[in-house]
Amino acid sequence: MLYFRTVVLALTAWTLALPAQPRIGQIEIYGTRKIPQDKIRKALGLAPGDPLTKPKGEIEDTLESIDGVVQAHVEAFCCDQGKPIVYVGILERGARNVQYRSFPDQDLSLPDEVTRAYAAFTAALERASAEGDLKEDLSHGYSIIENPACQAAQAKFVDLAEKHLAVLRNILKNARDPEDRAIAAYIIGYAPDKTAVLGDVQLAMQDPDGAVRANAARTIRGFAFYSFANPNANLRVQATWFVELANSVELGDRLEAAKGLLLFTEKRDETVLANIRDRAMLSLLEMAHWQYLPHALPAFLVVGRVSGLSDEELEKAWSDGERDKTLKSIEKPAKK
Repeated sequence: MLYFRTVVLALTAWTLALPAQPRIGQIEIYGTRKIPQDKIRKALGLAPGDPLTKPKGEIEDTLESIDGVVQAHVEAFCCDQGKPIVYVGILERGARNVQYRSFPDQDLSLPDEVTRAYAAFTAALERASAEGDLKEDLSHGYSIIENPACQAAQAKFVDLAEKHLAVLRNILKNARDPEDRAIAAYIIGYAPDKTAVLGDVQLAMQDPDGAVRANAARTIRGFAFYSFANPNANLRVQATWFVELANSVELGDRLEAAKGLLLFTEKRDETVLANIRDRAMLSLLEMAHWQYLPHALPAFLVVGRVSGLSDEELEKAWSDGERDKTLKSIEKPAKK
């Protein structure tokens, strides 16, 4: 069976209770530049309305047998109107590829009080997610969720990050267990000296595990928000890895990239815009076309900003149902 991801503000992906044979709602294919998507769909052997019964590995092996396909990543996201979306990422031969660092290999463990605190937080977050109560504040340089249970759990991270800072840094860089690295990537963001740990978190955005990269991206977004609001804080956060992850074959990387770049493009810094234009524009454009609107909106806003449109123009185009028309006007010069 395919792996199911649910992306809210969540720090982990939950497998939801679904019918024994959930029916596919939509299929999104991304990463194709030279290979026709019809060829990918034929090899995929799935269509909207089909049951999700094929093993993920079998599908990926079939796709990777297509001439020109270096890597395929298939993931089911739950859900849009009760039906899963199947996302199919393709890395073509010669395409820009995201380079991750090698797997750490040391037997290290987090302190029990850290893992317990994080488990309490994720449990509170899951309940808040079910209630749609996920509004957060990043003004302190880290996430504070307004939901009382989440906020109470997060408040413990400030003391834990200071108390166990050396351990968190070591775990993040060297621990074999990806779950421990993912926890460290999130909690280290609550450290009092963000400048001291910025390099650690940027390295974690290159981690070979997707959950670690996702938590590192969330931590970096908090740092970036703080640095933009406090320019004298001497915290220089770069958009570089968000740009690179926009080209990833993995869905989680792309979603985090679009959310990160939405923050970095807010001030229309020309260096950031030029980097996106040069290295990630086509990937963001295909994301902006996705049918599931919560996944498409951040990328739509980013490519619009890169193209010189104001947020007011973009919001109007989105609310007026003119997304496709706007993207066509952006794509012509972008593809040149």
